[in-house]
Amino acid sequence: MHTQLHNRLSSFYFSYYFFVGAFVPYWALYLQSEKFSAADIGILMSLFQISRIFAPNFWGWLADHTGKRAQWIRLTAFLGLCGFVAVFWAHGFFWMFFVMGALSLFTSSTLPLAESLTLAHLATTNGHYSCIRMWGSFGFIVAAVVLGYLIDMTGITSLLWLLLAIQLCLFGLSYTLPEPKVAPHEHDHFSIWQVIKQPNVIALLVGCSFMVTAHGVLYNFYSIYLSEHGYSKGTIGLLWSVGVVCEIAIFMLMPKIMVNFSLKTILLFSLFLAVIRFTLIGTSVDSLWVIVLAQTLHAATFGSFHAASVELVSQFFKGRHQAKGQAIYNSVAYGVGGAVGGVAGGFALQYLGGQSTFVLAAIFPLLGLAVIGFGLKFSAKEQNIKGMFG
Repeated sequence: MHTQLHNRLSSFYFSYYFFVGAFVPYWALYLQSEKFSAADIGILMSLFQISRIFAPNFWGWLADHTGKRAQWIRLTAFLGLCGFVAVFWAHGFFWMFFVMGALSLFTSSTLPLAESLTLAHLATTNGHYSCIRMWGSFGFIVAAVVLGYLIDMTGITSLLWLLLAIQLCLFGLSYTLPEPKVAPHEHDHFSIWQVIKQPNVIALLVGCSFMVTAHGVLYNFYSIYLSEHGYSKGTIGLLWSVGVVCEIAIFMLMPKIMVNFSLKTILLFSLFLAVIRFTLIGTSVDSLWVIVLAQTLHAATFGSFHAASVELVSQFFKGRHQAKGQAIYNSVAYGVGGAVGGVAGGFALQYLGGQSTFVLAAIFPLLGLAVIGFGLKFSAKEQNIKGMFG
């Protein structure tokens, strides 16, 4: 892959996930400082997952229909920036709901468009997705660690200004992304519904949704849960970063892992470890070392799982369906799954407590294990396919 293109894509991923690393661990704490209840926070945070059900599909269709990806990334980044500015004036549930709803419509679409653009470039340059995606993980770590200590020193409102700055940076970087050349594929004459209704595609989307449902609880309430058990903001940031450091390690190892294991095996192992991870978080929150151990499992519950899922999506949705495929994956898995986890997790946290909530969350990857195990079936030839990672 050309070095300049690699650097541009890596920089964009770094900045995008820097925003995520600032938003995911600390935005719920900001909402808590604004006196919202756990149920209110669950509803507000789930707006981003709900938007993923609809918005990415519109932008994905637009990208595939026009043959343009970079220009729509620039537009969604600009509209996301405009939406975030309104947060400074949003107080009270109604106004925060309106502003976060509008913001989520655009920020939820930027990533699947960037994923399809990156995979399209990789298809013609023989690059490795994991080598680019790991820079996003670096961005997450820097944001999570720096913000934790910054908030401890200056207060939670400093979060707003940093998020605004990174939105500006992201918008600027969107102009460095070149349009890819999407090669025609032999199945381009298939309708998108002919692809979606394949049993393997259905099993993958449903299994991924169950995994993300559990992570919807994690992303929305993990920081609040730890804070209520006496962890400082700095420690919370470090714990988030432990998971992402392990995520980076697994991304670096993915090319070798995919040579030796099928994508289905990787998904099943990741789901099994997710059951263990959420059980540990729910039962042993007062033991720092157990929580650190649980965070190391993020390498599997997100890292290897996401890498294998994106690769399978890129195999199922090819040619002119590539952007729509990534959008559908984000909509079903992160939209439906994340929204269910976010909303249900908020009410569970409020009425059952954090420990019961995280133990119950472990049920969802267990369901995903069954769906992927029995529903995802490949021929011997398909099992040996090596994708962008290997």
